[in-house]
Amino acid sequence: MESTGYITLTRQSGLQREMQVVANNIANAATTGYRAEGVIFSEYVKAVDGAPSLSMGQGNIGKTSFEQGSLRKTNGTFDFAIEGDGYFLVQTPLGDRLTRAGAFSPDAAGQLVTPDGYPVLDAGRAPLFVPAAAGTLAVSSDGTLSMDGVPLGQMALVRPVDPLGMIREDGVMFRADAGDEPTEDVRVLQGFVEGSNVNPLLELSRMIEVQRAYEMGQSFLKTEDERVRAAVKTLTDSQ
Repeated sequence: MESTGYITLTRQSGLQREMQVVANNIANAATTGYRAEGVIFSEYVKAVDGAPSLSMGQGNIGKTSFEQGSLRKTNGTFDFAIEGDGYFLVQTPLGDRLTRAGAFSPDAAGQLVTPDGYPVLDAGRAPLFVPAAAGTLAVSSDGTLSMDGVPLGQMALVRPVDPLGMIREDGVMFRADAGDEPTEDVRVLQGFVEGSNVNPLLELSRMIEVQRAYEMGQSFLKTEDERVRAAVKTLTDSQ
């Protein structure tokens, strides 16, 4: 295969990856707290023995949209949404993780947990407990939980030290290797959840564009293959 074929194959690989990302975004358009992903294309030059160097492209998943998603009213006692640049802190077996998905519930032990059973942490990075006794649970804008006016604890509201360095580990969970810090520039709402920030119309439009670009690349590869085969056949027949 000549250099043009290799260049096109790297481009096709990047487009295929972007198609997968777009499809995943569309599939999670209704997922609470989901953050849309994107693909960053980069170009690199590779040295080739006895021939000019090759300039090839590569597509990597590394672009996450942090725009605020729409808030949906649920009236759920344990449903919470954050307005502003902040995250809830959740304890997982692999360490503390950040999330915008605030659809929580109490478990049998009285801990406030995620749908996967991970404890929601308070400002002191300890699990939050909600008494099983009947009462009215309320939350203030700073994340302080209270039962019939008696404070229970304050939800940890944090932001990553390095937002661009956050690593997605789940659809709605992020790891902040550089650490996190408390944030006060947010507001917690009870009875609401934050929807996905995916724009389905834009994603569908992008899917069509990527599909067309991929088909063009496939057409080029087919034409190039036919040209090489014809050249080989001509050389073989002339011998």
